[in-house]
Amino acid sequence: MGNNQSLLGDVVSDQDAHYLYTKFMKECPSGQLSLHEFKALLGLRDLNSEASHYVHQVFSTFDLNKDGFIDFLEFIAAINLVIRGKIDQKLKWYFKLYDADGNGTIDKKELVSIFTAIQAINGNQELSPEDFANVVFQKIDVNNDGELTLDEFINGVESDQHLLEMISKSFDLSNVLKVIQSGRRHSI
Repeated sequence: MGNNQSLLGDVVSDQDAHYLYTKFMKECPSGQLSLHEFKALLGLRDLNSEASHYVHQVFSTFDLNKDGFIDFLEFIAAINLVIRGKIDQKLKWYFKLYDADGNGTIDKKELVSIFTAIQAINGNQELSPEDFANVVFQKIDVNNDGELTLDEFINGVESDQHLLEMISKSFDLSNVLKVIQSGRRHSI
């Protein structure tokens, strides 16, 4: 972990890095977290298909090198994004998460699908997935082509405080962080 420690400098404290590294290695001794282990780490078992798809999308966006695993540095990068990420960094991550087919744009079907999955995990939200997608597209699809580019998404969300709050609240990953930092600390 010595070399990793210097890379993590501004991300987490030494004590937190040690705790997270210990927990990470306890949960996945191979040093690489698989999708199955990711779900187990977060206590997400027996998910319906929408929720399972969402967890897979989250896992894929954290798997920066696309090798099918999350290593410790990818894990820390994900936690850093959740804790300290600036809004434009989070919006880029959200965009990547919503762009399920990876074509560089988000359409309503993708947004409805991901919001349906999030509702399956987080419970009831104020809007239905369809209503949520309609609000997002009505507010920020400036050329009305039915697709959002990264620029449209970031500029649109950053310029609309209500939409920014709605997206941040709906896609808040702090519950994931709470699971990671839960009382299991004492069992290590």
